[in-house]
Amino acid sequence: MPKLEQSIESIIADATASYGIKRWGNGFFEINQQGQVAIVNRKHPEQGSLSLLQVIHGMQVRELHMPVLLRIENIIDQSIRELNEAFAEAISKVEYRGAYRGVFPIKVNQQAHIVEEIAHFGSRYQHGFEVGSKAELIAALASTTCTESLLVCNGYKDKEFVDLALQASKLGTPCFLVIETPAELPIIIERSRALGIEPRIGVRAKMMSKVGGYWNSTSGDRSVFGLSSAQMIQVIDRLKEHDMLHCLQMLHCHLGSQIPNIRDIRAGVSEACHYYASLCKEGASMSHIDLGGGLAVDYTGAHSQDGQSRNYSLSEYCEDVVDTIKATLDSYALPHPTIVTESGRATVAYSSILLFNVLDVTRFEALPMAAGRDEKHDLIDNMREILEYLKPERIQECYNDAHYYRDELRELFKRGRIGLRLRAIGENLFLDVLSQIKAVLENMEQLPTELEGLDDSLADIYYGNFSLFQSLPDSWAIDQLFPVMPVHRLDEKPDRHTVLADITCDCDGKIDRFIGAHGAKKTLPVHSLKDAEEYYLGVFLVGAYQETLGDLHNLFGDTNVVSIRLNDDSSFEFVKEIHGDSIADVLEYVEFQPANMKLRFRDKVEAAVKDGRISAQERQQMINSFNASMQGYTYYEKDV
Repeated sequence: MPKLEQSIESIIADATASYGIKRWGNGFFEINQQGQVAIVNRKHPEQGSLSLLQVIHGMQVRELHMPVLLRIENIIDQSIRELNEAFAEAISKVEYRGAYRGVFPIKVNQQAHIVEEIAHFGSRYQHGFEVGSKAELIAALASTTCTESLLVCNGYKDKEFVDLALQASKLGTPCFLVIETPAELPIIIERSRALGIEPRIGVRAKMMSKVGGYWNSTSGDRSVFGLSSAQMIQVIDRLKEHDMLHCLQMLHCHLGSQIPNIRDIRAGVSEACHYYASLCKEGASMSHIDLGGGLAVDYTGAHSQDGQSRNYSLSEYCEDVVDTIKATLDSYALPHPTIVTESGRATVAYSSILLFNVLDVTRFEALPMAAGRDEKHDLIDNMREILEYLKPERIQECYNDAHYYRDELRELFKRGRIGLRLRAIGENLFLDVLSQIKAVLENMEQLPTELEGLDDSLADIYYGNFSLFQSLPDSWAIDQLFPVMPVHRLDEKPDRHTVLADITCDCDGKIDRFIGAHGAKKTLPVHSLKDAEEYYLGVFLVGAYQETLGDLHNLFGDTNVVSIRLNDDSSFEFVKEIHGDSIADVLEYVEFQPANMKLRFRDKVEAAVKDGRISAQERQQMINSFNASMQGYTYYEKDV
């Protein structure tokens, strides 16, 4: 019976399920009817969505070449709105008698455009910033547009840091100096008296509650930051001595980033409330409880306790936080404080996408080879004979034999007993046998255990025009999973499986773990490359930490950056475009002087003219090429 051709609608439905875009996309992305990944206009869904391919075409017209980091302003706006309104709804639901104030930790993404967007979109909710250094504090002070937005100062603080924070308070900004170590308190007391500005003080508690996930080392006795209970009492007593206990108004705690289990959050909030109640009992004028970060992003879409997922919704998170604080503090008959959270990852992760083109592919399959005179060998004949007895009932035997003959040929080559051509013929036959074995396995109900990973071992390698170390450092450093998928041709059934390699000269520059329906998988379904046609992939949810942590491995610099805004009718506009680092830029970062380098190169080619190795005309062509390359993009540039 002939096999029915699959409809385009069915292919798109399969792609939606396979890549999990509805599971991890948080409603911001979809696959449209043309088989392209599109940005959903959640404010006006009836207006349709915006194809990423349309955005890419707009970049090309503006000579913004791949790779590109695409930022979507509307998603930041929507994320801030949803966080604040979810807390407002929870406060109303449980009849909480306090307010909520969000702050964005600048360390999550310190790029000026991101910080400015958060200040702009957050002003209607008095959404502020958390800072951990003088540079971040200056960035926040220069960006904040709402004088009621909080500034929470963490990290080690010297005299200059404290002075900046106190001056911000005098300007009317509610700025809290959070004491991380007892050594900071004398500086705060001395500078507040010298400037005549009364500080708002917070104390950071070392939490005993442990959480799951990667970032759980911020709790416990060995936590780098925060005060022990004994140190907290010392701070209280010191403030009493200086008649400043009323300045202590905030409890700060941080359970960890990317907390996957809601039960851990409830337990941590409960512990924090007991610290808060104790500070009130000591006589401090407490008014704010800062729970730090922790609101997770479901990178995998698994809705689980896995460290790269979360088993709760935003509304559940907010309601559990508010309800736990209310119930615990009601038992102490205490007024309800302002709740502060530092949700950075959940605010910006969805807003950025790394887009890149595929440059080349390596396939693990037999290649056409011209016959040679020295191709006769018993091991070669044995390898060919495998195909004659290749049947389902002998599949394991065939697999074992192929490996044995291949390994014997390699050993002979190592000892100089056979030449390169004969080894190449053997390797080619080996791949041919494996591909035939793979075809037989596709029709078998039960696979031998050893052969279950054969597909992965024969997967392609697609070479992407990006640097993992610059744009996706967490993928390399901590095995962070990011959603990766083609952004077009999704109305075609994928016919290949691949791992991804970047263009750095490093074997670690690869992505070989991808999001699957049932946990991580080793390969990504993709489409065969077409001649003279670009193939684009996107890495999603990269707005948190990746830009800040990226390095200059192989001197690949910052990528081109494009910020867009969706209009109400789902048209879009380019809000900002930043051309990535030139070669001269990255050389200056590592202390080369491009001007001096040009002079030295000029001297080198002039010496070659003098020695008669090149002509004067060739000299000028070389100098022009060298100087032009200095201004070029650090990534692969295709000829137009």
